[in-house]
Amino acid sequence: MCCLTTSALSRHPFLSLSLAAAAATALLVGVGARADSAAPEAKTYEFGVIAKSQSNPVFQAARTGAMDAAKDLEKKNPGVTVKINWRTPNNEDAQQQAQFVEQLASQNVDGIAISCTDGKVLKSAIDSAVGKGVEVVTFDSDSPESKRFAYYGINDVEAGKTVMKELAKAMGDKGVVAILGGNANATNLQARIKGVEEELKNHPNIKLKDKYYHPETAAEAAQKVQSVQNANPDITGWAMVGGWPLFTKNALDGVHQHAKVVSVDHLPEQITYVKNGQVQALVGQDCYGWGYQSVMMLFDKVHSNKKPASVINNFDLKIVTTANADEYAGLWDKWLGKKKEEDKK
Repeated sequence: MCCLTTSALSRHPFLSLSLAAAAATALLVGVGARADSAAPEAKTYEFGVIAKSQSNPVFQAARTGAMDAAKDLEKKNPGVTVKINWRTPNNEDAQQQAQFVEQLASQNVDGIAISCTDGKVLKSAIDSAVGKGVEVVTFDSDSPESKRFAYYGINDVEAGKTVMKELAKAMGDKGVVAILGGNANATNLQARIKGVEEELKNHPNIKLKDKYYHPETAAEAAQKVQSVQNANPDITGWAMVGGWPLFTKNALDGVHQHAKVVSVDHLPEQITYVKNGQVQALVGQDCYGWGYQSVMMLFDKVHSNKKPASVINNFDLKIVTTANADEYAGLWDKWLGKKKEEDKK
């Protein structure tokens, strides 16, 4: 094949234009090929999220967090769609949670995040799901003997210790304390109670009356506290390892007049009790992060095969008192999705 010189091209302008067009077409094809190769591959992930109960508002914050995590992941990863499949019993029921885990695994979801009502009961279902290739993380309440790859939540023992430290200060380091324990089978609550009891050893002038368990519903918890207080007027402090009774109004009638109260969680309803002086302090959890961080860990694992640096991932405890109550009340507007609803109006 002969080569065309510049002088030859000048004598054949049509040929020159044709070659230029061909070169331009080749250039465009090349650019197009590079653009196509750089286009992100469409990918959809589905994560099941199972909280303890619909009736406990802390888990509504977890749901908001999970939904927000999905939106943020889609923004940061073009072509990726993240779906959240919310499966939570109306009231605490470990067996129903296990059924949800099995159902989600059979539907081939990519991952499951769960707050275990009873870690021992959930172990078998979690291990079965992992065996089917479904990644599992736990939040709030762990199943430490299961094959879940990570946990996100409070350091429960430290939370219990902090509750008792704050309560001891409020009681003037003397008196009789009762522990409100919620579900006796919940691993996380037992660890918090352990923390309360360990801290009590540092306060010899405070005696433990007893530990009181109840279903984790607001009305039943409030009734338990009031009935115990009425039957034991010597109780001068309540260490609540969960804030259940404080999700209702007038829960401390007949109680706050005789006893100081410190509780885990810092929902708006609970903060109202702080403002009116019936609760001395709240030990706050990252309830929003339960959902947000769990979904982020699941995504990193299934999308990039990346595990968190530690299996156990704890957040810093927040102490809410009258001095900063308004700040945390505003935070919950975001966590419960109220701010977004107002922005739409």
